[in-house]
Order: sequence, then C-alpha cells, then structure tokens
Amino acid sequence: QVQLVESGGGLVQAGGSLRLSCAASGRSFSSYTMGWFRQAPGKEREFVARIYWSSGTILYADSVKGRFTISRDNSKNTVYLQMSSLRPEDTAVYYCAASRIATTSPNLYNYWGQGTQVTVSS
Repeated sequence: QVQLVESGGGLVQAGGSLRLSCAASGRSFSSYTMGWFRQAPGKEREFVARIYWSSGTILYADSVKGRFTISRDNSKNTVYLQMSSLRPEDTAVYYCAASRIATTSPNLYNYWGQGTQVTVSS
C-alpha cells in the first residue's frame, strides 16, 4: 500500500521558516518524480517544486524560487520542502505527490499525501 505522509506544517509569522517532510512507503520511488503542491481556499492546486528521486534534478515555481528548497533523503525515503522568507500568500494546504514522469501538472501525479496546513500571518 503506497503512502505519502506529510508533516511539519503550522502557523508562522511572515519572514519565518518551516520545513515540510513527506515520508514515502509502500513501493520504490527511485524512478519517480516527487512534487510539492499547494492549494489555497478558493484556488486551484498549484505546483511548488519537484525533484527526480534518482538524479536529484529539481524544478521550482517562479513564485517560490530563491525562498524554498526541495531535497530528499534516500536512506529515509523522505522528501523535504524547506520554506524560508514566508509570505502571507504562501498560506495553503501543502501536498506531497509522486509521478512516474517529470511534470508540473497535478493531474499527472499518481499518488498523493493527505496535506498539511501552512498559515503565514502578516
């Protein structure tokens, strides 16, 4: 049974930092792309960052470039999203997902976590 479990969300003031974790289990993700997405109330789910598990190739959305860092720990089967210089507009539910292809489209991700809330106060 494939599971992606996010953790690390919370409430933080603008300018602060949070680190999200996504623990993956149930299969090998070595050939998968792991992505982070977010969804704010009333908005569509949007791409944040992705990493190809085996090579570490990374892509960021322009809105988070320079502030967020995606990484993975192969020994722990965990993907991280380090978020710094947070802004109120970063407030959303953040989701971890896995795809068999390198894509930014949420429709092409096969597995999803339950999401973790990030709230940035001004």
